[in-house]
Amino acid sequence: MRGAVTPRSWTWSEVRALPVRVLGVDGSPRRYGNTRKALLLALKAARREGAEVDLVRLYDLRIEPCMGCVSDDAKVCRYPCPIEDDMRIVYEKVMRSDGVIVATPIYWYNVSGPVKNFIDRLTVFENMIFIDGRSWVEGKVAGFIAMGNDTGAIAVIQNLMAVFNSMGFAIPPWALAYYTSTGDALEDERVVLDAANVGRAVALLAKVFKGSPPPSIWYRADEEYRTWALNTAKRIREAVEKEWG
Repeated sequence: MRGAVTPRSWTWSEVRALPVRVLGVDGSPRRYGNTRKALLLALKAARREGAEVDLVRLYDLRIEPCMGCVSDDAKVCRYPCPIEDDMRIVYEKVMRSDGVIVATPIYWYNVSGPVKNFIDRLTVFENMIFIDGRSWVEGKVAGFIAMGNDTGAIAVIQNLMAVFNSMGFAIPPWALAYYTSTGDALEDERVVLDAANVGRAVALLAKVFKGSPPPSIWYRADEEYRTWALNTAKRIREAVEKEWG
């Protein structure tokens, strides 16, 4: 694929000089919903730790289901994927990122349909083990957010953790946030702190992998951080309400 991003060999000094990049993956159809708002808060927290952030909304893209090439021949499933759709945009963003935060609504103890397609189509990166000896997402960092007026949040997150870790992603401490009730999730202090700390943890571990010392505390709930997170959550709620009413 013309202009495709592929791994390259970096010197250690080059790696340390690169900014940490965190990609938010919004898997909700509701632009005004809890999933999106919690993800925006997590990205704000990642930026607070010095990361550059980006956001992709899966429902705005055409991402076809995986065709299961790996079942025919392990070496056929490889990057670039033969399916020509908007997943090629997402591939570029994932490869340029050091960390990924996946946010999904809870649909019957699982992720939304577009998130499932997104995950299945990432197999082209993991399966590069059989092409050039390594998963192309190995060493990237992942965090997870699950929101919905339904049970099943832990089922969703534990599945996401197992899948992404199996692909080669690293999962930091406190890499999950969830909410299973009606109302605005960002009015719940626990959810606010959890979502913010997902972004913080993903950014921090990505920085550690680039040579920064590990933090003495991963999950912050002190008064200064609590005040920042609650104020940021309030601004996000107000901005979303103003835009979508």
